[in-house]
Amino acid sequence: MSKAYSISRSGTIAATISTQTNIGDIATFSAKNGPQKPALITHVNETLFNEIAQSEPEEIWYPSFDGRKVQGWILKPPDFDASKKYPLILEIHGGPFANYGDRFDIEKQLMAARGYVVLYTNPRGSTSYGQEFGNIIQYHYPGDDYKDLMAGVDEAIKGGYIDEKKLGVTGGSGGGLLTNWVVDQTNRFAAAVAQRDIASWEDWWYSADFTLFHPTWFKVPPFEDPQEYRARSPINYIKDVTTPMMFILGEADYRTPPGAGGEEMFRALKFRKIPTVMVRFPNESHELSRSGQPWHRVERLQHIVGWFDHWLMGMPKPEYEIGTPDTVTTSSRQ
Repeated sequence: MSKAYSISRSGTIAATISTQTNIGDIATFSAKNGPQKPALITHVNETLFNEIAQSEPEEIWYPSFDGRKVQGWILKPPDFDASKKYPLILEIHGGPFANYGDRFDIEKQLMAARGYVVLYTNPRGSTSYGQEFGNIIQYHYPGDDYKDLMAGVDEAIKGGYIDEKKLGVTGGSGGGLLTNWVVDQTNRFAAAVAQRDIASWEDWWYSADFTLFHPTWFKVPPFEDPQEYRARSPINYIKDVTTPMMFILGEADYRTPPGAGGEEMFRALKFRKIPTVMVRFPNESHELSRSGQPWHRVERLQHIVGWFDHWLMGMPKPEYEIGTPDTVTTSSRQ
């Protein structure tokens, strides 16, 4: 993905290029020769990338429940062996009006390097696929975007190398909301990490610093139609959740205030004796994962992967071993 560029009089374009396995090198190509692969003239991170294992993602397109095509990517471990079964982590982007694309993401590469297959998709509501695709979730969020995500999981499973008993899901902001919604709707996931999430639309409406959503997501304020807000709030279905959950929150997050999100989910799950952990980062805002303190960003990644290592890989993690199988409330949902 080009971030900046310049064009010479001869038609040569120089641009900074970022891909899913490379960060910000300068490349050149001709404006006269049609589509072509840029030629890198710098290799800023060559030493680093020679020391770590990365994988090239596989682009997929798959049909959702209504026949709509959805784009996604599957990132496999560097030493992938198709004859083996791997745990899968579904990553969900925020926004919801945002997208995944041809961009480097250390979080996904770290998960793949640790032995996970990572699935990330652009469900309806994502940008870059036209106005109709983005706006179709108006007054229906979350909703059919969840079905797009589950269709993506089913598509990945068709490959034959996914252990269906070891599925994980995570996401931040709008992805945190959808992570909560996923475990509300199905118990097929063995672990979840909701980051900077929303649990109650009603509580969020009264406390968040973001008000531009109103005409896009809801027709009226909650005091005029509280049932509509509750029907789309994950906390309303908390009695059905059996998935062990971690919540990653910034104490100075006013975009998705902890009290309207992870704190509510955590309290309810603790009461129900579902394994759960809440990680609160002091002085961190909604930008924790992007511009938070470096040591907090590292610790955040360690907790996300650590939670999945424990619940999907079976690694001992005394700090996470809260609750035992005989205390977990069971559910018949699929």
